[in-house]
Amino acid sequence: MSKAIYIAASHSNSGKSIVTLGLMRLLLGKTTKVGYLKPIITVAKNKKDFHIETIISHFDLDIDYQDAFVFTGKEVIAKRNQGKIGDVIDTIIKQYKKMESKYDFILVEGTDFEGDATSVEAELNVDIAKNLGIPVLIISKASKGSVDNTIENTKLIYDTFQNGDVEVLSVIVNKVSKENLNKTEKRLSGIVPKSVVTCAVPFSNKLSNPTVAEIVRELDAEVMFGASGLNNPISAYGVGAMQLRNHLEHYVEDYLVVTPGDRADIILGSLQANSSKNYPKVAGIVLTGGLKPEATILRLIDGLSDIVPILSVKTGTFETATNVANVQAQIYSENTDKILASLRIFNKYVPTEELTNKLIKFETKGMTPKMFQYNMVDRAQKHKKKVVLPEGNDPRVLEAAAMLATLNIVDVTLLGDLEELKLKAEKIGIAINFDKIKVINPAKSEYFEDFVNTFYELRKHKGVNIDMARDTMTDVSYFGTMMVHKGLVDGMVSGAVNTTQHTIRPALQFIKTKPNVSVVSSVFFMCMENRVSVFGDCAINPDPTAEQLAEIAISSADSAANFGIEPRVAMLSYSSGSSGKGAQVDKVRTATEIVKAKRPDLKIEGPIQYDAAVDPGVAKSKMPDSEVAGKATVLIFPDLNTGNNTYKAIQRETGALAIGPMLQGLNKPVNDLSRGCTVDDIFNTVIITAIQAQEL
Repeated sequence: MSKAIYIAASHSNSGKSIVTLGLMRLLLGKTTKVGYLKPIITVAKNKKDFHIETIISHFDLDIDYQDAFVFTGKEVIAKRNQGKIGDVIDTIIKQYKKMESKYDFILVEGTDFEGDATSVEAELNVDIAKNLGIPVLIISKASKGSVDNTIENTKLIYDTFQNGDVEVLSVIVNKVSKENLNKTEKRLSGIVPKSVVTCAVPFSNKLSNPTVAEIVRELDAEVMFGASGLNNPISAYGVGAMQLRNHLEHYVEDYLVVTPGDRADIILGSLQANSSKNYPKVAGIVLTGGLKPEATILRLIDGLSDIVPILSVKTGTFETATNVANVQAQIYSENTDKILASLRIFNKYVPTEELTNKLIKFETKGMTPKMFQYNMVDRAQKHKKKVVLPEGNDPRVLEAAAMLATLNIVDVTLLGDLEELKLKAEKIGIAINFDKIKVINPAKSEYFEDFVNTFYELRKHKGVNIDMARDTMTDVSYFGTMMVHKGLVDGMVSGAVNTTQHTIRPALQFIKTKPNVSVVSSVFFMCMENRVSVFGDCAINPDPTAEQLAEIAISSADSAANFGIEPRVAMLSYSSGSSGKGAQVDKVRTATEIVKAKRPDLKIEGPIQYDAAVDPGVAKSKMPDSEVAGKATVLIFPDLNTGNNTYKAIQRETGALAIGPMLQGLNKPVNDLSRGCTVDDIFNTVIITAIQAQEL
């Protein structure tokens, strides 16, 4: 079964609670471990969100209230104003992943469209669902009297999620008038694909009308009498300012009376009307102005056998009446009548079996950059590895090491002189806790002579003598690589100062390649706006043969799978399918056939052009029967010239984050950096290296 579903409303007061309650009951019938998360709440942190309390309490969920939300609306607005909306998404992902490890399924509830975050939350709901990688169930609120307006508004919110690359599993239109129910259902099925589960739910007076208890909560009222009737529904209200005989003319069923606390005639008349067979039921009485009846009246009321709730508020009559008018119906944990009514409506009008089947069959189609980066950090932290950074004197390396040590992601070793590194860090203003970082000076290290002798034994057949070995081991790239070879660290990241060849040569000399691998290659993880793609080879092999290209494709597909990306391999060329001719396209065609023979389990297409590989529209016209075209996740370039220029063009023109290059094919992870790398590049490459080491 899919791990989660996101419930999103189109407007405030859409009746989201009905669906949340119904889905929770449905899910608990399928699995016992269901989590609940409402990322953004509209109340202040010192108050509790009633809906979270209702869900946790009614279903007796094993969830602490504080774990069921992440931000308040005010906090989100503050983050947005500071340009830190990305931090909001990152923190929500972290809390979601924490729940994901504990529960079989998570019900994620979107925002309420009330309070401080209203202006940004439509877009935010899309971003949250997309970055969590979960499908959405949309609840649209019916427009009064107009089916056309309802359908137009519903199509708008549906398109918003679809255009944001979020899969929509179901669309429910709520609060539909009974006369428009069938028409709305028919029109709704015509604006979305048949694969989307649709239904219309009728308006319910019982659920849409507030109760006296909600008046108590919202108006901070004192309950003087009739506490047992707080769940009485309110269908209408009126101010008792005129004489009793005129006031009684306005009574309807479940009527709430608002009157000054010194109007004993209205109070007693309302209580008498409630007991009379000739008048409708009174829901309750609200006494205004902080005034309370005299002792004799209170004694009279206390002696009555049938007392409706009588509340006292400090606000004046006009203000109180306005406040009552603004109270929205809610479902509280103690109101079991409303909860049970919600569940009955959900089961009656929502096609639960069809919806369950959609949840079971749903598969995430891709991974967003933020989710990819979170998964990387999370995996690295769970199984910490040791990574050496030979170029310790570079300011960027120092800053990245400080970040890694602070976050406790990997155990970092820097090569260099400790005192020199301390002075440099102080000079450039980098705060490093050297107690958390190991620093080794190669020439003065206790390992130096052992490394010299080991290198001599490994390379003496190549004419290396002991003096040459000693001189070589003073080179930080060789010393760092030997640390990997000896198992003192799990991987190495270099290249901020040294060339690619200077980084790779030592690895090829004594770490060597894996069995059945003849070529070391590289991939970049290209984190674009809506997806993460794997690009290979963009850094190592200038003009690979067909056999080498096939090997690069297989290695890249395995790397993608190792990092949680489903490999769908596109072997890129200047033509798609069988149309192109020439040596270059023939090479790609041959490489594709080799991969199919060696790894029939892989989804692969080639030769194929870049646009046909990633654009569903182009793929539909050029290669309509391909299971890779339009949705490729691993893109293999025919040569280094094409690959290197393409990744850099996409990086610069679109703002995509390029993580890498990550080297493939070595027995132990050694990764190269660009000499123009940033601190973030180093940080990300170290994390990739640590994850590679976990697989050995």
